Amino acid sequence: MSRTFNITADCKPSLHYMVDITDRLEKIKKMIDAGQYFTINRARQYGKTTTLRALAKYLVQDYIVVSLDFQLLSHNDFAEEGAFVKAFSEAVLRKAGEGDLPAEIRRNLQELIGESQKATLGGLFEILSVWCRISRKPIVMIIDEVDSASNNQVFLDFLSQLRGYYIDRDVTPTFQSVILAGVYDIKNIKRKIRSDEDHKNNSPWNMREGNEENESLLSFDDCPRDHKELAPYDIAAKFRVDMSFSQKDITGMLKEYEKDYHTDMDIATIARLIYDYTSGYPYLVSWLCKCIDEDISGSRGFPDRRTAWTKEGFLEAEKLLLNDKNTLFESLVNKLTDYPELKNVLYELLFTGKAIPYNPLNKYIETAEMFGFIKNENGSAVISNRIFETVLYNLFISEEYMDSKIYDVGLREKNQFVSGGHLDMRKVLEKFVEIFQYLYGDQKESFLEEAGRRYFMLFLKPIINGTGNCYVEPETRNRERMDLVVDYRGEQFVVELKIWHGDAYNKRGEEQISEYLEYYGLKKGYMISFNFNKKKKESGVKNVIVGDKVLIEAVV
Repeated sequence: MSRTFNITADCKPSLHYMVDITDRLEKIKKMIDAGQYFTINRARQYGKTTTLRALAKYLVQDYIVVSLDFQLLSHNDFAEEGAFVKAFSEAVLRKAGEGDLPAEIRRNLQELIGESQKATLGGLFEILSVWCRISRKPIVMIIDEVDSASNNQVFLDFLSQLRGYYIDRDVTPTFQSVILAGVYDIKNIKRKIRSDEDHKNNSPWNMREGNEENESLLSFDDCPRDHKELAPYDIAAKFRVDMSFSQKDITGMLKEYEKDYHTDMDIATIARLIYDYTSGYPYLVSWLCKCIDEDISGSRGFPDRRTAWTKEGFLEAEKLLLNDKNTLFESLVNKLTDYPELKNVLYELLFTGKAIPYNPLNKYIETAEMFGFIKNENGSAVISNRIFETVLYNLFISEEYMDSKIYDVGLREKNQFVSGGHLDMRKVLEKFVEIFQYLYGDQKESFLEEAGRRYFMLFLKPIINGTGNCYVEPETRNRERMDLVVDYRGEQFVVELKIWHGDAYNKRGEEQISEYLEYYGLKKGYMISFNFNKKKKESGVKNVIVGDKVLIEAVV
């Protein structure tokens, strides 16, 4: 049976093309060898389950591994203590091998199940402690989908037991390591599990109560005395293993594919394209590869795998991805509804060009990172990847274009900007200057800081919609400019948008975009200067020569 690219559930080496994650497993094992308890918190479809299952196999020589999935437990299993003890014991009995679970421990767990109405977590952990003492190997407990344990006190009590045994591990046998995996960070699970009535007395995740604008993290020692025992997982070590795919990882996976199909693809180019657009987000990488292999290949314009595994084939797959109503994108959009404060953060990043420092103690930054929207890049918060950036652009713009006159112009006249399948960016700029002057020429400079760039995006969107897209280069985000790269049918246009601050500043901007063009291997670039100074030079579009580069410069 031939292997495929997988985007559902976990990946299996015998069935799917996969990246080699041995180096990640080695790093995780070092944490386990050191006896650390930790959480693996990553956004949806980031490869957590695949990693955990590979880890379980990787550890079998040195450890007994018990892998549980809380997703398989029902809501009733968390309703009260006895029910949880019964469900947990049954899960251990199912997952632990015959040789791993001594007869005494198996018998004691079965007795707990039979007397579940009287069973307690304390009794359960006494049995587990005995197991750890008599086991032929140290025991590692892995629990996936801990998010499924939300909104109940029993899970908090379970974590308290883990914490207590961890603290006393020098005198009381316990697990070598416990790994909890899910989307929500330990600090944030509190927000899900607290009830409206009792959350003030149930604050285990070291977060301040309420919705204060400047809410900050509390340390464990800052908690009231009667809350300290309710902060069970402050023992968790920091998990710093990068689970994204590198360009090298993607290259290795494509080489495996190439061995099977001999497409003669330029592996280095395709791997770089995939990485540049996804930043190694596992689901996005697999989706694009699967799409090229199964949807682009054999389609109109791409009759076989040789033609599909090209830059043009990749861009066609990327277009399909952006128009796909998949669970990952739906999850992202839903999070903006559930956490409306995220919208402000993301809007700032996308449209204002303002630099937002990365600060994990900022609850909005923390939440945005937890759900996969942003990442830390050289001390600044940036959108995680080009795909997400385009999805968010499309979402925000779609919320505005119904009432946007400039969007209507772009939509009505979009055909005049494309000839022979090529986008005429100069015509785009000329029309934008004309219509912007007409609609917004009497606005103040403060208006431009907030809205000028957004209006160009609104104008451009219907022109390139369905055929091209645009994104922001993270390294160019600052308070003064926002540089766009527009992709249209595989052709790239670098556009710098900036506020006018005089001729000297403008000259530096021209030199800067020239450097960007050099990076992209282009000879022509585009610049839009927003200038509402009454003494400004005449508005319009002109050519500017900078070295061997041609800049099409528009002033509005």
